[in-house]
Amino acid sequence: MYWHDEVAVKLKKKNQILFPKDCAFLQELSAMLQRASHRVVTLWALDLAEESAEQLATKYPRETRPAEAVLAARDWAAGRIKMPVAQRKILDCHALAKELECKADIAACHAIGQGCSVVHTAGHAMGYPMYDLTSIVHQCGFDGCIDAVEQRKQAYLDKLLYWNEHLHEYTEPWADFLLRLGIPCKHCFPKGENTF
Repeated sequence: MYWHDEVAVKLKKKNQILFPKDCAFLQELSAMLQRASHRVVTLWALDLAEESAEQLATKYPRETRPAEAVLAARDWAAGRIKMPVAQRKILDCHALAKELECKADIAACHAIGQGCSVVHTAGHAMGYPMYDLTSIVHQCGFDGCIDAVEQRKQAYLDKLLYWNEHLHEYTEPWADFLLRLGIPCKHCFPKGENTF
């Protein structure tokens, strides 16, 4: 079944998440995320969460919780703050979703929260696209979302490949717990293995 048909079913059932973690549309991304180092996935997720926070800021200029969550997650990844401080900011971003009425913005808040939580465990990584793509469907409408969703998925893949190749250029410090998780692997995605 084509992903658009699956989303139609989810919309009819009024599901909150229109792209489940195990959907065929996201399997390539899921496999790549599983092979990437935690630091690569962290940079990937924080970049994406920051994009979403910036988009929300244009609509809600006085609302700072999404941006604060991203900043706290970056500080956590750098070892400047401990988990409880960042976790509070991430939970505040999720709480904002309960205050909003726009389904696209609600999903965006959850996407940011999931992206920021990748610092704790890379297992949260798929949460970002699940909510972000849901946000895009609500924003563009079911009939007008195909190109936007497919382009966004490609952006996820491109950004992941970018950070896998450029992790060594990242100049911010890393928290000790992220340094202990292994050395970044330039061989996770051998050249030519992933052509889109």
